[in-house]
Amino acid sequence: MNAETRFGPATGVGSLPGTDAREAAKTATGSFEDFPFLPELPARGPGADMTGRTAGLLVELYARVEPSGWRIGDRPGRDTRRARSWLGEDLDALEEFTQDYTGPLKVQAVGPWTLAAALELRNGESALSDPGACRDLAASLGEGLRLHLAEVQRRIPGARIVLQLDEPSLTAVLRGQVKTASGYRTHRAVDRQIVEATLRDVIGVHADGPVAVHSCAPDVPFALLRRAGAAAVSFDFSLLTERDEDAIGEAVEGGTGLFVGVVPGTDAALSDPAGSVMGVRTLWRRLGLRPGLLAEAVTVTPSCGLAGASPAYARQALAHCVRAARSLADNPE
Repeated sequence: MNAETRFGPATGVGSLPGTDAREAAKTATGSFEDFPFLPELPARGPGADMTGRTAGLLVELYARVEPSGWRIGDRPGRDTRRARSWLGEDLDALEEFTQDYTGPLKVQAVGPWTLAAALELRNGESALSDPGACRDLAASLGEGLRLHLAEVQRRIPGARIVLQLDEPSLTAVLRGQVKTASGYRTHRAVDRQIVEATLRDVIGVHADGPVAVHSCAPDVPFALLRRAGAAAVSFDFSLLTERDEDAIGEAVEGGTGLFVGVVPGTDAALSDPAGSVMGVRTLWRRLGLRPGLLAEAVTVTPSCGLAGASPAYARQALAHCVRAARSLADNPE
């Protein structure tokens, strides 16, 4: 892994509990001095959730909240304004706590396929049902991300921005498992080459820095994400199966970073930090990977966002990630 794509030893996934932007920014930057992130606070309501926040980034496409979820509309309304206002508040807070910061900084947005599965068209069906709508959505997202990344860079000039695309629905999209509005059927599986090409286009928007793709669902398509240009893959370690191991070995040997989710995302009793990463060490040995690569390739994270955790547990979990990463670095074998 070259210096340009090296990440910090530990970071958060994205969401935190609570509604106070300054408190969240203080937690995200104070917990991870080497790899802070821009927090999301979905408890504030629609527009602060990951889908709403990303809908607020879209260019020339707008979305509003309906009883069934987020729906694409003709013009920016109250929901779009609210999403943009909260993002501005979060950026103000992050900027305040990253004065003179230099190093990797992570920002998150929903990826094109999870967004297409989540946003409804005017007829109430998911955008996933219409290939043209998927193309338009990906293009709008790409342009919105370009502007967003430039804004973050302007506010925190010393940051090397890492873009994380959240794609928890990606496997369901590839397998034709996303339900239609009626709930009785599923949308047809999207061709893998189209999925890969669309991801490549959106990843390509961040030409100046690395892109990680996150999914806390089972069966993450590691090889497809690497081909699409992902510099790192973020996943829930507890969901790995033997089927994933070869793909992970190839990813590490090919220089792809692993954001390994080993700390529970909701309140739980935490083992000692070394115990949390014992499975990672065991996998490394089984794959015959060089122990020295461990700390270089692995970034320790919670298994998913922490929005459902108590504030005290969230802070504890982030601190635990840092200690677990230190344990990996100090004792890779």
